[in-house]
Amino acid sequence: MSADTQTRSPYVLALAEVRAVERVSPNFVRITFGGPELAEFGTPGDMFDVRIKVIFPPATGVLPPLDRTVEDWWGAFLAVPEAERGSMRTYSVRALQVADGKTEVVVDFVLHLQPGLTGPASSWASAASVGDELLILGPRRGREDRTGIEWAPGSASAVLLAGDETAAPAIARILEDAPADLRGHAFVEVPSVDDILSIAAPAGVAVTWLPRADGALHGASLIPAVLDFLGDSEAAVEVRDLDGEDLVWETPIYSGLGEEIPEADAAADRYFWIAGESGVVTTLRRHLVKDLGIDRGQVAFMGYWRRGVAMRG
Repeated sequence: MSADTQTRSPYVLALAEVRAVERVSPNFVRITFGGPELAEFGTPGDMFDVRIKVIFPPATGVLPPLDRTVEDWWGAFLAVPEAERGSMRTYSVRALQVADGKTEVVVDFVLHLQPGLTGPASSWASAASVGDELLILGPRRGREDRTGIEWAPGSASAVLLAGDETAAPAIARILEDAPADLRGHAFVEVPSVDDILSIAAPAGVAVTWLPRADGALHGASLIPAVLDFLGDSEAAVEVRDLDGEDLVWETPIYSGLGEEIPEADAAADRYFWIAGESGVVTTLRRHLVKDLGIDRGQVAFMGYWRRGVAMRG
């Protein structure tokens, strides 16, 4: 990698064009983006659960005129009048494909199309067609600081991943970028049996898909499955009501709640990565850390969204 790469902004803000649209299941649409401005986007095989920002056009259909060469992309976005700037949402990369000098970014969008739940991202993705354009902000290829990645199992000998459909793309990318000798278990809760998708996981990682029963709340399948796997099958499970609370975001090196995280004395033998609806994530956090006594330095809990709240950014 060049020294120039390390001194430039860690982010790439790129105009991306839809190259392919595939409805892979009732609740997922897989969209492939391409374009010359993606040439420096990401490092193949090293994406894991990286967060990217996607900027959707406003009602006019015209993307905001952002200067994509400036480092202060957030300031540039806010400088656009609100009615013209469109909507920004956070996603994971399902795949990063580089071939013949061309880069393509694949994103799996969850479609929330029920009345009252549809937002600008679902609406856009459900109607997307080849040639449509939006803006994607993500990591610059070759950067050593690997901005936006929380997956950090270190030398853990076994891992546990758990999440709902919003975390499924990140779980898939983590497992497909992981070393071949990784061992552990992944639990993925999805709306229906038809939303079970292929993941090329290492041979030592079992993947359990958990379709929700009709009308069941998020976490109804995921929480008991994870706790039963950890030997806490008798625990009383009640998803916390997070009305008025911020999304939970706790990793081995950061606490969104401002809690002090003691430095681990020794390398952890297990690592836990849990993401999805914030109430579900908070409930699992309570059971794992407080009831099962799992060290805070072994866990990453990330609330991607909150039930009943339209997410922004």
